[in-house]
Amino acid sequence: MEAKRFQELYRYNRWANNRALDAAASLPEELFLKPMGSSFPSVRDTLAHILWAEWIWLCRWHGDSPAAAMAQEEFPTAESLRIRWQPIAEEQQLFLAGLSDEALSRPLSYTRSNGNRFEQPLWQVFQHVVNHSTHHRGQVTTLLRQLGLKPPELDLVLYYRERITAQR
Repeated sequence: MEAKRFQELYRYNRWANNRALDAAASLPEELFLKPMGSSFPSVRDTLAHILWAEWIWLCRWHGDSPAAAMAQEEFPTAESLRIRWQPIAEEQQLFLAGLSDEALSRPLSYTRSNGNRFEQPLWQVFQHVVNHSTHHRGQVTTLLRQLGLKPPELDLVLYYRERITAQR
């Protein structure tokens, strides 16, 4: 495992989160909050879940295991989610930038909100966070489609293509 690959993966994750937030910001409030019968009731609630998960894992990386979830009601708009998310994404990048390749195998001990303790290598947790966010962004994509919007393209390959074009 290479630390620089995780740094890039988290840059993609931030890019994809921002694109999903941009699309959600175009919804009127009643559609942003509309119960849709998915894993999480609304676009807002699904995005808030992704935010919460990224935050709790960041806390765990730093040795803290919060038990309480963020309340979705804290986020009445996509912009309020973006404002809360920005420092989390920045801290993720700072944390990853400080890691050596060898550190990726270091065990991370944490306690889940249900009290169960776990220990796994950092690289597995890093991979999980991005995979979890991708899964739920896919749900956001479906919800946006059901609400009549054309959802953003969030494919990793598109992110890579944009990076190549920007470097030319």
